[in-house]
Amino acid sequence: MQLIRNKHIYYFLGFVFLFIIEVLIANFVTDSFVRPYLGDFLVVILIYCFLMSISKISVVNGLLIVLLFSFAVEFFQLINIVKLLQYQPPRIVMIVLGSSFSVWDLMAYTLGILFSGIIEYAKNRQFSKAFCRDL
Repeated sequence: MQLIRNKHIYYFLGFVFLFIIEVLIANFVTDSFVRPYLGDFLVVILIYCFLMSISKISVVNGLLIVLLFSFAVEFFQLINIVKLLQYQPPRIVMIVLGSSFSVWDLMAYTLGILFSGIIEYAKNRQFSKAFCRDL
């Protein structure tokens, strides 16, 4: 079954909403669950929404690209890419790259992508049922 994309504006609105949530988490939450795990869960959905709002790639490709990107960033933390390259990148790059590898982060990224895929699939099922009913 081919998954039908939402309109770009819906993905963009999802990106904006999640960006606000992520900023609020980063600035006001200091616990040991929401910030590290829920934040990582939501950030892959945020990246997915952003990618889908600016591109025309398929749903499945978008999900895979974001998961691979997220895993790559996490593995860059494992090998300490900043120290390896002997380069001090700008602060924003350091925020994106993070500072420590965690298998739990990989789990949060995977669950975020699976959640996004389930939402896309459910939306498509709902759309196809409504379409078939109208025929």
